Parts: sequence; C-alpha cells; structure tokens
Amino acid sequence: MKNENRPTTLGLKPSFGFGDRLGLATPGHVAALKRTGSGIEPIFAQQSIREMTRTNRTPQQVMEDALNGAKQAGFTGVQGADADHLKTPADVERTAQAGFVFFTIDPSGEVDVNADDYNSDQLAEKFKPMAGEISWLDQYEGKKIKLARATIIDFSPAVCRRAAVKYGRAIAMAAKLAKHIELTAQKHDQPFEIELSVDETPRPTTLAEHYIIADQCLKNGMKLVSLAPRFVGEFEKGVDYKGDVSALEKSLADHAAIAKHLGPYKLSLHSGSDKLSIYPSLARATAGLFHVKTAGTSYLEALRVVVRVDPKLFRQIISLSRARYDTDRATYHVSATLKSAKPAEEIADARELEEAYLGFWPDVPAGKGFSDPGRQIVHCTFGSVLCDPKLGPLVKQVVAENQEIYTQILDEHFGKHLEALKEGM
Repeated sequence: MKNENRPTTLGLKPSFGFGDRLGLATPGHVAALKRTGSGIEPIFAQQSIREMTRTNRTPQQVMEDALNGAKQAGFTGVQGADADHLKTPADVERTAQAGFVFFTIDPSGEVDVNADDYNSDQLAEKFKPMAGEISWLDQYEGKKIKLARATIIDFSPAVCRRAAVKYGRAIAMAAKLAKHIELTAQKHDQPFEIELSVDETPRPTTLAEHYIIADQCLKNGMKLVSLAPRFVGEFEKGVDYKGDVSALEKSLADHAAIAKHLGPYKLSLHSGSDKLSIYPSLARATAGLFHVKTAGTSYLEALRVVVRVDPKLFRQIISLSRARYDTDRATYHVSATLKSAKPAEEIADARELEEAYLGFWPDVPAGKGFSDPGRQIVHCTFGSVLCDPKLGPLVKQVVAENQEIYTQILDEHFGKHLEALKEGM
C-alpha cells in the first residue's frame, strides 16, 4: 500500500484508538487531537472483524476512510492502524493487505472462562488432558516475584495449574497467530506490532495470570507492544467505569509494574469509551505507557447529529434498537434493560429524547462519563441499524450532510477523553 500518510507502528508512545463505524468520524477525531491531545499518538483506522461484518465494510474501506478523513482535516503526523480482535490467519491477511500495522490478537475462544470456579478435583480433571501440552509450569511453580510496589506474586502449584487450564490453549493460539502476523508483515514489507487482548472474561485477570501470559508470549518471540487485561470493576459499553476507583488504581499500578518488569509494554484499556473518571488513574499508574481503545462512542455521537437534525429518524432508530437489543447485546458487556429506558413514543421532547438515549454533555459532571442506560441500548444495536436497508443509508446521509456538526460534536466529545488522560501524564 503506497500512501504518503501510510500508518506505521507507534511503539511505547501513549496512544489512543478512536474507532469509526460510519467512515465519517476522522475529521472530528483529528480536531480533538489537535486541540487537546499533544503527546498522545492516534490510531484512526481501527475496527474489529466483527464490526466490519456488522457494518458491511472491508478492511480496505476502513483504511481509506480513515486516511482520507485525516488528510481532509489536515493531519500530517504519525498514525497507527489497528486490526482489532483477530482470531484467524485469514483475518490477519485481509487486514495486513489493507495496510494495518497494529494487530490485536483475541484468543478469547480458547480461554476456559469457568476455570475460576473449579474446585480442586475439577481443576485436576481439567488439567489432565492438557498436561502434555503445557511445558512451562516448572518455570513458575513454587516461585515468588516481588514487584516494584512491594506486591508479591505467589506462583503456588494451584495458581499455576488454574492459569494453565484457563489460558494454556489461549497462549498457544496467540503465539501461533503472532508468528503468522510476523510472516504476513514481512510478505507485505511493512512494520508491525502486536497487542494481546485477554479482557473478555467474567473475572479480573490476576497478577499471576498476567505475568504468565505475557512472559510466555514474549519468550515465544511475540512483538508485544501492549496487553489488555481484564481489570477490576465493570467496563460496560457506552458508560463510565463502575467500581471502586481506589481498588482499580492499586490494580493498575500492579499490572503496570508487571508490564515494566517483563517488557516494557503498554497497558491497554479496552471498552475505553466514556471512562473519563479513570483516565487520569490509567495515565498516572502507567507513567504514560498506555493505549486506550474506543469503538462505539463515535457511532453514538453520530446519532446525536441525527436526533438534533431529524428527530423522527432517531425515533425509528430507537424502535429498531429496542426490538433488537436483547439479541444484539449477547456479545457485549452491558447491564441496561429495556425497562431502564422509556420507549421513544413516551418521550415527546427531542431534547429529553437525546438525554434519555445518548446523555447530554452539559449534564455530565466534570471528570465523569455517561451513566445513561439508553446509550447501551443504541450502542449494541449499531449493526442492526446500519445494515437495515432503510435506516442505515439514512443515518449515513444525515451525518454526511451535517459533517461540520458531527466534527464539532466529536471534537468536544473526544476532547474530554484526551484531556482526562493528559491530566494523569
């Protein structure tokens, strides 16, 4: 791929992935970055294979929309490009061919998410068929490692075997896919770096699990630039962090100590959209070695354009979203129910409609993100809306015809994200 603004690797610089499901958001992302994001490197072309499928977009379209949008906005700096949630060699090849250079491996399909609940007998049974596959247990069993904060990781036999049952096959899958990424990048004569995502689990990633996963990946030669653990608390889509911020700060510091000890590599925060209350803590704990990934929030802000320009269309979107929510939410971490937000027909005023389903920026307290359940309902159903033969084209048309409004909204929206991160740097 030949382009004067060809994406490249960002290394250990603090970075932010914006995400764009319509292909119209990059000018707004650039505006926010120019105004508030000094010192943070951008990834404009960022989309998962799942999102591409749900929006009927190809890797090439995602890349071209991002590069053209950046050029249109006068951006001439360095930028990355994230092929998100990769699970197969075919996914790697499609995205590499389009010029992506930041590859996020998602081994969640190989994780035993029930491992935390096994008793000792069940754990022993689950480990038996894996014993021949796991060659690394003796590297950790019985050892204790002291981190910089005086936190001690105790690698007891039970801890190590539970980690093996939970993540053993995921580690092997990630190492194998990383090799394929390396070979594919060489074939296309382009740089590459790898992020590993292990955040999609019901329970937080323990320090021992983080250590073993990262250590094994690095020992297998993975070019690991960032790792996304499952942190304590709740990282639901479309709303602010839910949990004890002080407990999260301690956890972030310990995970950052592991990343520094083994790497260094960055800590990555997935489902980062609207988590404004914890951004300063993330930046502070990692000393700037962070990556934040957002995806659906730009779509939600596109709907803000729709509700302000064409409230009738927005009501139709809500109706479809409510009809699809219980099905579409299956692959997302959310807690909103249909009962938690009124149907559109029960809300007469367009301003109240916007507030109920998108939140309203002036009403968001300083240092806080959204908490509105309506945002989760429209967040999860983006694919159903954008692929609807009537609503999908209308949404894109309204936003495209009001690009200046969309850019202004995104500038304000992401400006708050970047300012919160800068507060901790």
